[in-house]
Amino acid sequence: MGMNAKYRPLLVVSREDPNAERALSVCVPCTTTIHGRNYEVPLPRVKWMPGSDDGVANVLGIESIEHHRFERRAGRYELSLLAAVRKRIAWMLEI
Repeated sequence: MGMNAKYRPLLVVSREDPNAERALSVCVPCTTTIHGRNYEVPLPRVKWMPGSDDGVANVLGIESIEHHRFERRAGRYELSLLAAVRKRIAWMLEI
């Protein structure tokens, strides 16, 4: 995702739906800036994350992104990690 000449890795957390009414995906930004707060889910170091550090998914930054704005798919996290991020989102929204 390009913002201010910086690409932000995103974790898509919405369900895959080829028949969705809109071409949107719900995403959580990933960052290597770790504050250790409740709204962060630890991410393991992977080759597509910038830098050489572990990172976090920041659920407070949740947003919907139009599909045409995605640059490319960089990789996939384990399903257990995706489940942990979705669980943290549910906690955040108290659902």
